[in-house]
Amino acid sequence: MIWLFDLDDTLHDAANASMPGIHVAMGEYIERELRLTREQSDALRRRYWQRYGATLLGLVRHHGVRAAHFLHETHRLPGLEARVSGHRHDLAALARLPGRRLILTNAPRAYALRVLGALRIGRLFDAVISIEDMWMHGVPRPKPDARMLRALAARLRVPPRHCVLVEDTPGHLKSARRLGMATVWMRRYARRRDAASRRFGGRPAYVDRRVNALRGLFREPT
Repeated sequence: MIWLFDLDDTLHDAANASMPGIHVAMGEYIERELRLTREQSDALRRRYWQRYGATLLGLVRHHGVRAAHFLHETHRLPGLEARVSGHRHDLAALARLPGRRLILTNAPRAYALRVLGALRIGRLFDAVISIEDMWMHGVPRPKPDARMLRALAARLRVPPRHCVLVEDTPGHLKSARRLGMATVWMRRYARRRDAASRRFGGRPAYVDRRVNALRGLFREPT
């Protein structure tokens, strides 16, 4: 079994540690590089997120932004390590999971390694698959792109059904489930009931298991 773990708001509280700073940095980047007002920048960022699932894709596709430059500039985050926090029991549960464990994040590698270092859990993972590893034919294909997920399973030399995606974002789980991957919806850091929870009465059909803590991975699905 191969466990694919998202990072932000799955293994740590990104809403407090990093997301506010990333959102500000993205807005400032778009204002500066595209010469837009703050209102125009915010509107563009929302539109690309809704259309592509990642602001970066729209910027690369429509504005010729260099992905490496965008990722570096928006993930500097001074003092990040002091703000990173996770749950001790969750992190202990990771070590008991049978099979291989990998990080699968749409964040850049340098940021992911900083977070894992702050949590002191880097040794628990066989690899970190970051957004730099999600390019196909010269185009970034981050989650929830099914082509990337299929290619990843092939690279790991396993059928998708031997993979489990543990993730806080429903759209990413939906794409993985369509390929035959097992899906776990991590809800520990959810701040509110989202649209998926309201629509599907707590668990969408494409979610095999909903958990509020990683030790829930050892229980029977509900």
